[in-house]
Amino acid sequence: MLSDVIAVMRTGEPRSARVEWAAPWAQEFAAVPGAAGFQVILAGPCWLTRADGEPIGLSAGDVVFRPHGRGHTLADSPATVPAGPACDPRSVERFANRAVDEPATVVLCGGYELAAGRTHPLLTGLPELIHLPAHLGRHPSLRATVDLLAGELENPRHGTDAIVPALLDTLLLHILRAWLDQAPVAGTGTGWAAALNDPPITAALQAMHRAPGRQWTVAALAAEAGMSRTPFARRFTDLLGQPPLTYLAWWRMTTAARLLKASDAPLGTIAGEVGYTSEFAFAAAFKRRFGTPPGRYRRAEALE
Repeated sequence: MLSDVIAVMRTGEPRSARVEWAAPWAQEFAAVPGAAGFQVILAGPCWLTRADGEPIGLSAGDVVFRPHGRGHTLADSPATVPAGPACDPRSVERFANRAVDEPATVVLCGGYELAAGRTHPLLTGLPELIHLPAHLGRHPSLRATVDLLAGELENPRHGTDAIVPALLDTLLLHILRAWLDQAPVAGTGTGWAAALNDPPITAALQAMHRAPGRQWTVAALAAEAGMSRTPFARRFTDLLGQPPLTYLAWWRMTTAARLLKASDAPLGTIAGEVGYTSEFAFAAAFKRRFGTPPGRYRRAEALE
């Protein structure tokens, strides 16, 4: 499920850089709609300030994820004002290899550009800020990924260009896993966090993601969940705010958009992969969802 979410929502290559600062320092990360950014504190303390909350003290090992492209500032003190231009989280590579004498703070910065119109509701349901404080023995896979990524950025070698994007996707997966670990247990709460901690609903979601082209019915999805039809439909809708077939229709169109961008398969083939026996019906449904026919959508994506 989580790997599917990343596959449909991310566009282009994620970017990352290892940055060093010596006090006094402050760096603004500009708000960028359609982007998500993270910082991992590798060494030294710093503060995160933002317009929509109190300052947060950060220390080595802390991870911060801003999934909705909101702006914020990192600084040695909440009172330090940024002196330079704002940093676009999509362009963090311009900070690569920046070094200073006796750095007080070392930060791993990264940015993801998200595809407009394909953002998964799991991401839209995330809070404005995810702060994962460092705790000994907590989230060991996340920590291991951070160490690998920091090592590649500090000492680039043959293959680093291929390894870093894969590690960034892995890091994002571990951030989402860590957030889900803190989410409500099955049977409590609503939203995607609660749904992904609910085994029957997760089983139905995985079935839809695994085979979007199958002619699913509510009864068939309920069978995947090991539930009867009516209780399943009620539980799915209560948790996710929409009926199962409504989510299925959204997932089919989102998958189709990704296939149009990533492959040169004929429209009829893509239509069949997402559950349409008629290319005409597929094109009409796609235009309702994205406002443009699939062929024109593919050509526009190719020009970007």
